Amino acid sequence: MVQGFWKKLKRPFFALAPMSDVTDAAFRRIVTKYGKPDILWTEFVPADGLCSKGRKAFELDLSYTKKERPIVAQLFGATPEHFYKSARILQKLGFDGIDINMGCPDRKILKQGAGAALIENPKLAREIIKETKRGAESAGRRIPVSVKTRIGDAKNEIKKWLPYLLEAEPSAITIHARTRKGMSDVPADWSVIKEAVKIAHKYDSSPNRTLIIGNGDVKNLTEAKARAKETGADGVMIGRGIFGNPWFFYARRKNPPTVQEKLRVAIEHAKLFEKIFHKKKNFDVMKKHLKAYISGFDGAKELRTACMVAKTGAEAEKAIKSFLYSGIERA
Repeated sequence: MVQGFWKKLKRPFFALAPMSDVTDAAFRRIVTKYGKPDILWTEFVPADGLCSKGRKAFELDLSYTKKERPIVAQLFGATPEHFYKSARILQKLGFDGIDINMGCPDRKILKQGAGAALIENPKLAREIIKETKRGAESAGRRIPVSVKTRIGDAKNEIKKWLPYLLEAEPSAITIHARTRKGMSDVPADWSVIKEAVKIAHKYDSSPNRTLIIGNGDVKNLTEAKARAKETGADGVMIGRGIFGNPWFFYARRKNPPTVQEKLRVAIEHAKLFEKIFHKKKNFDVMKKHLKAYISGFDGAKELRTACMVAKTGAEAEKAIKSFLYSGIERA
């Protein structure tokens, strides 16, 4: 098993979850600047697409800076051969690791037999891991392969599902503590993460064993540390808890950001988004972040409304600055 950077991490470690149209290059740079986690993930990219003539369309999704290391590229798909070829591409691009998405519940992904659909197709799941590892360990440079999944499809199947993955010996397995059917409509069940840790340790208790990472409903770093302690997980991955809070992983910060700080970073984020993705991504993608930054204070609703009609970063900046310098005292 190739462990690469995983072996060097102090446990418990903390990671930023891969989220489509969220953890893009602009957001990762903002998070890296204000509170870098131990590991960063890209948005997921299709293995099929990386093996097609349209490969260049994914170059921006796979762009990263040295400050973001260690950084893991995430793939989705259902064709083992394409995972092999994609792994070789990602290896040459210098990524520190490759992650396979086996947890996405989106219908379009499921129809392809990818994402969470692989929970019901363990034979294919193992073949995909095998081929990804083969590609990631070729051409003289060996990088680790990990998996992100859920506890089951319609019910908790961790006792059945996890051993299939462990047999393929990925370097790490991130487990979102919900089923595919549960989506985000039910609370994450961290007791299953504790169970998964026991299963993994029973399977292999050596120093080179597969690491287990828990994911789901973690609201702050204090809670993340508590979850790791109570479950024995090697690490914790944070998803929605990072929205509007790029300071999430900054352990030395004692006080929450002020309204002024949040709004100034919102402007910085919007301008960076436009700089990186000008004419390549619609500015509407940025608005979910603006909504998250602009909440929890007097006048937030009106400012959000103004930003939601903005068509450019400059328009959003104008609305926010008007609010900041309106003469109203901000807490």
